[in-house]
Amino acid sequence: MKAIIQDGYGSPDVLELRDVDRPGVSDGEVLVRVHAASVNPYDWHLMAGSPYIARVLARSIGFGLRRPLLPGRGYDLAGTVEAVGSKVHRLQPGDEVFGWRDGAFAEYVSAAEDNFAPLPAGLTFEQAAAVPMAALTALQAVRDQGQVQPGQQVLINGASGGVGTFAVQIARSYGAEVTGVCSTRNVDMVRSIGADHVVDYTTGDVTGGSHRYDVIIDAVVSRSLSDCRRLLTADGTYVCVGDSGGHWVGGFTRTVRIGLSALFVRQKLRSFLVAPTVDDLVVLKDLIEAGDVTPVIDRTYSLGECPEALRYLRQGHARGKVVISV
Repeated sequence: MKAIIQDGYGSPDVLELRDVDRPGVSDGEVLVRVHAASVNPYDWHLMAGSPYIARVLARSIGFGLRRPLLPGRGYDLAGTVEAVGSKVHRLQPGDEVFGWRDGAFAEYVSAAEDNFAPLPAGLTFEQAAAVPMAALTALQAVRDQGQVQPGQQVLINGASGGVGTFAVQIARSYGAEVTGVCSTRNVDMVRSIGADHVVDYTTGDVTGGSHRYDVIIDAVVSRSLSDCRRLLTADGTYVCVGDSGGHWVGGFTRTVRIGLSALFVRQKLRSFLVAPTVDDLVVLKDLIEAGDVTPVIDRTYSLGECPEALRYLRQGHARGKVVISV
């Protein structure tokens, strides 16, 4: 089979389309023929080995000192179950599924049964592949970290990106009044997915007014923590889900600052990493089938064009998700 492989850290040029052996299937695993995958900042960080501190501290999510612990890139995917292990009971060959697995930029992957949920009715494989990491992050940011309630005022910074487009829709489904922050070219799109108000950061400053928000979901980390706190109500919640910082420590400094500041203020300041679960995939499936959430796809690339897809994502102008059609 063909798969995207890297032997060391670097630019997208380290990604190569190669012929590799098809993975086997253990007792509790399923073999999935991948029809589509999607690109995330996570893929860029593992490709580049950045931030450097992650090579020492983040082995649990795939970083190694000189190269990723797993050579295959990609995480989100959608496809068809080809084979199942003897201890798999929920899925069977022929089932259409979506989920996650390191090495998703490939024609086949094998993973535990609980990495996958049934494909949401009405979605293409490309749309379904756009969901897992970004939508799970948005769901856990809105529901668990922000604890958004009906009638609350919620600000989504980076509302036109992968996480942001899902966060706008999920917050609306929870009954919040949502304000999205984006650039001029994305104003109409952000409004079309349900934002009650849209702030164009190129022509206006969301920090300039007197409006205060119960919850801020910060998916781009473009403003200082103090600026974000000034936008919150006295007991509001700030949730950081974006990346900031340089090649050495990335967002680690902001995470530490958030943790320390939270000890001394009434406002709730939180930073987190997504924890994928099949139960939350099913929650997203239900939201999609109910019409509350629809994936937004900017561009689609072929498997051999993964380097170009990563370059485009890194430019920071993607509208929704970037997808790989396998």
